[in-house]
Amino acid sequence: MHQSAWSADLVELQLRERLDEARGFCIDIRGHKKRAKVRQGLQAHSCYSYQGEIGVDQAFDGKLLEQGSFFMPAFDVCMEAEGRFENAKLTLKQCAGHDFQKFKLTQANQIKLSGDRDFCVAIGEEKSRKGGGGNPPHLMRSLMLRDCSKVDAKYSTWKVYELQ
Repeated sequence: MHQSAWSADLVELQLRERLDEARGFCIDIRGHKKRAKVRQGLQAHSCYSYQGEIGVDQAFDGKLLEQGSFFMPAFDVCMEAEGRFENAKLTLKQCAGHDFQKFKLTQANQIKLSGDRDFCVAIGEEKSRKGGGGNPPHLMRSLMLRDCSKVDAKYSTWKVYELQ
């Protein structure tokens, strides 16, 4: 981890709709906090901010979001789509600034793959799975690109959350 990249401007990306998780769903690295498994990509997971802090595996650099970079400083990686197609997975790679790493948080609060009006980041519509921690247990769902015009807004509308 590159501690020098660690910033005070950390935010969570929370799904606006709580669905079946009272703590809300956040974009999250698979695995647990500092032991997150970067190579396994991203998922939707119970937000950690209810614990009074933003977990390292859910922390994005808030300043870089406006520039289209969804950078996770604790692991020195950027969110990347595996391609421009329905149900494309969201992975994490070294930041290179190429097209599959450029996203935009729109005025409609969707996270869209830049240069492509059709695909946005969406949480899975499947039933939530229980995770290994939390009380009540944390919940998880899949995370992927979906056709923005076909996915229900409750699965694809996000907000940027920072602790006060």
